[in-house]
Amino acid sequence: MAGSSANDSAAERIGYITRVQSFSACHRLHSLHLSDGENEKVYGKCNNPYGHGHNYKVEVTVRGKIDRITGMVMNLTDLKRCIEEVIMVPLDHKNLDKDVPYFASVVRYVPFSITFTAVPTVYTFFTLVCLLCPSAQQRTWLFTSGTTW
Repeated sequence: MAGSSANDSAAERIGYITRVQSFSACHRLHSLHLSDGENEKVYGKCNNPYGHGHNYKVEVTVRGKIDRITGMVMNLTDLKRCIEEVIMVPLDHKNLDKDVPYFASVVRYVPFSITFTAVPTVYTFFTLVCLLCPSAQQRTWLFTSGTTW
């Protein structure tokens, strides 16, 4: 057969690509379900009315079939563009509570029984899923420090 090879019948290969990006943002831990005094007691310095900042690090891993022609799971340029659009433009050097509509409208009304690290992770994960190839599986880690993610 013209154009066929032994590799055509082999199982499709799966690969991973991971991109790491850093960004800075601030937020305030404050629950509408608590009084100002209770908020201060529960969240301490993280309840500062002006917020407090983090230098976040996000790792985005995409898993998918390795293209037989390009040898790539995904073009790295496309992954960089997605991260820029989903993370850097809306979140970098922003007050998450005031500058990002998702956090201003949703997070304020959620009792903070989950960590604030989890909320931005869910936001970035689902927003990236919408931009990336729907058939690609992905993992997102968000680090607020060297010991918290």
